Amino acid sequence: MTRLLKVLTGAAATIVVGLLAVFIFGPLLWLAVRAFVTSWTFPNLGPDGWTLDWWGKVFADDQLSNAVYNSFSFALMTVAASALICLPAAYAFGRYQFPGRRFFLVALFAMNSFPKMGLFVTLASLFYTLRLMETQLGVVIVHVMGTVVFMTWIPAAAFAAVPRSLEEAARDAGAGALRVFFTITLPLALPSILVAVIMSFLASFDEAQGTYLVGGSTYLTMPTQMYRLVEYYPLQIAAVFSILLSIPSVVLLALVRKQIMGGQLAEGFQLR
Repeated sequence: MTRLLKVLTGAAATIVVGLLAVFIFGPLLWLAVRAFVTSWTFPNLGPDGWTLDWWGKVFADDQLSNAVYNSFSFALMTVAASALICLPAAYAFGRYQFPGRRFFLVALFAMNSFPKMGLFVTLASLFYTLRLMETQLGVVIVHVMGTVVFMTWIPAAAFAAVPRSLEEAARDAGAGALRVFFTITLPLALPSILVAVIMSFLASFDEAQGTYLVGGSTYLTMPTQMYRLVEYYPLQIAAVFSILLSIPSVVLLALVRKQIMGGQLAEGFQLR
């Protein structure tokens, strides 16, 4: 009876894992096939032919190539602005106790706890007044709002985890405050800061609603361009564009896989 139960449990686990694999990799496989077929008509079990022409058409289309450029440009600008604003705050949250510290930490986290569209609509009225609609600055501000939690919480936990004894030993040896920071504190916190940078880059790269609302038709990025692709372009073009949109996420997450699996991401959200 026990052996039968183990066999049934193993079979059930195998089925569940198989279904999860189909659920996760099935859409990616469909995209990979669609991106290289000339057409695929029902009831044929296989594609009617294979081609690389769709990839060339994506890069030859000025609108689509401009969307790729905008996505990377906004992501880089967002990471730079977010780091400039949030890293000093993260250091203060991680190393000092001050009135309202816990309130501000919770407030930063709560920014991502509410439906974003309602927040974006509220911001739109302010942006119209400040003439930020359909401007680069307006889009970057919206993107930074989505990265604040990553760029503050994760580095703050990293700064808090740096042993004070190492810094005190460096000061006893004659090192100044800046030298201690750049030779002791920053190198130890750097892996977690890298995770925060990658997560912020991906959050900006994948932002669609705020970009569409604020950027309008002036600044189309890859996520916002996907709306138009589904309606006005062949499915093969949409498949190619979807693959291009997913490549940065896969590559960047693979680069910081060890840090994420090592707990830097989780430690950031355990900051107290």
